[in-house]
Amino acid sequence: MRRFAFPIFAAVMLLLPALPVPDFWITQSNYIGLYALVALGLVLLTGVAGLTSFGQAAFVGVGAYTAAFMTVKMASSPWLALLVGVGLAVAAALLLGAITLRMSGHYLPLATIAWGLALNYSMANMEWLGKYDGILNIPALKVLGWDLGTGRGLHVMIWLLALLAAWGAMNLLDSRPGRAIRALKNGATMAEAMGISTFRYKLVVFILAAVLAAVSGWLFAFFQRTVSPSPFAIGKGIEYLFIAVLGGVSHVWGAFLGAAVVKLTEDQLQVLLPKLIGTSGNFETIVFGIVLVLVLKYAPDGLWTFIGKRLPRPVRRKDWDNAPPLESRDKPAQGELLLQVQAVRKEFGGLVAVNDVSFEIRAGDIVGLIGPNGAGKSTTFNLVTGVLSLTAGDVMWRGERISGLPSRTIARRGISRTFQHVKMIPEMTVLENVALGGYLRGHTGTARAMLRLDRDEEKRLFAEAERQVARIGMADRMHELAGNLALGPQRLMEIARALCTDPALLLLDEPAAGLRHKEKQALADVLRQLRGEGMSLLLVEHDMEFVMGLTDRIVVMEFGTKLMEGTPSEVQASPAVRAAYLGTEH
Repeated sequence: MRRFAFPIFAAVMLLLPALPVPDFWITQSNYIGLYALVALGLVLLTGVAGLTSFGQAAFVGVGAYTAAFMTVKMASSPWLALLVGVGLAVAAALLLGAITLRMSGHYLPLATIAWGLALNYSMANMEWLGKYDGILNIPALKVLGWDLGTGRGLHVMIWLLALLAAWGAMNLLDSRPGRAIRALKNGATMAEAMGISTFRYKLVVFILAAVLAAVSGWLFAFFQRTVSPSPFAIGKGIEYLFIAVLGGVSHVWGAFLGAAVVKLTEDQLQVLLPKLIGTSGNFETIVFGIVLVLVLKYAPDGLWTFIGKRLPRPVRRKDWDNAPPLESRDKPAQGELLLQVQAVRKEFGGLVAVNDVSFEIRAGDIVGLIGPNGAGKSTTFNLVTGVLSLTAGDVMWRGERISGLPSRTIARRGISRTFQHVKMIPEMTVLENVALGGYLRGHTGTARAMLRLDRDEEKRLFAEAERQVARIGMADRMHELAGNLALGPQRLMEIARALCTDPALLLLDEPAAGLRHKEKQALADVLRQLRGEGMSLLLVEHDMEFVMGLTDRIVVMEFGTKLMEGTPSEVQASPAVRAAYLGTEH
């Protein structure tokens, strides 16, 4: 059903002007298409990437004023005005993003509010932009000499661009860069560990949202045939965000649903409320405010979820059986010195979490890192993989200093990891989460993904992801949503994702936690197989039976210091380890 929903909807909207419907319907539909374009950018920016913007109306204003100024004042082509308007929006988004996107918390929303206020003030006070009167008498948009007017002809253009944007957004979200964007909302740590530049993709999605808003503004100028500052005020920016949230801020079609509900309801309220209250005014704003509070409380994912629940969730069509394998890195020679952790130290204020710890890993080793809770094991993992910066010491990888490098760069060297607390994207399937690990082994960019020119690479990525899912014994659950899994299978999925990066060294943080006995045995067999294939492993684990039966050497930590290093039998025989780790000397 979902496969045919988009073509049917597209056909209806594009053919609507040819049907005997009132002109008022066409006008309403034009507004819905314009609003949906802006809200679609907010779906990508806020719902998918987790970045809140109140300034989209300002980007709409950039596109509208550019179209008006260039066609009225300069007698330029409207298509040139579109290119210039989009270019100005991109430049503004680059500047705003460069300043704010490296920060966390409230900086981006505040910056977009400031941007919206500043631009609206400029529009209203610049003589060459017509001040509060704006720019009038914008010529009609023409295509191959055909005057589109402001009704039925322009409707086709508006909806053609809106539907193309929706198609591109859906393609993007189902792609290598799309999975990277979807990982942003859950924090930077996991995404960076998979080799993803989170700043780059924040900037990409911020620019995409700005471009969609500018295109909507360009269309708005030819629809209204006049522009003035009021449609681009900060209040309109809030309304666009409200549209996205109401419709379903995480769903592409939520943008269209929200735009339709808001526009149609707003018109009805403007007629009904004055009759009920007995006086005129913008009382619909109060109603929308109340509705927003109720939606956030009772339907935080928006109205689209009520529709989505009634539609069967599509299962990914398997089309990668004959896909050629991804390129693999050359495995290091057996016994080659890979990792050297040299007197690493980490201080948090006055607390020394890791105190001058040193150890080495050679190709083909399985090394365990054990110790009581709070011993500094996971902090040591974070120092090795670049999640935390070193206070002192060095980490060397195949003779090259990697301490101080970001996680994504270290991942490119061939070091991959899992996390003590599972990090995943609950809304994606097991297969899609694992395919995220193949990010470094692909090359397709955002534009190719939106145009669906990346299918060959996607087939190779999913073939590799399926291979790794089958390896850890979850082939029968690969199309299940990751958020529906219990803790044990989530950990297995995370291991498969790390394997998808094709690492030379795999760091596993409590891989057996939450697994049943047979699952632990199966995992141990997989890890031994990996060693046989030339991979090295470093693991933190509290299950001593699992560690002792698997590892070649064990590093024991206590209170951030290295207590001893030796074979499993040497560690088991050590009185110091029994006293520190087991709490007894006997």
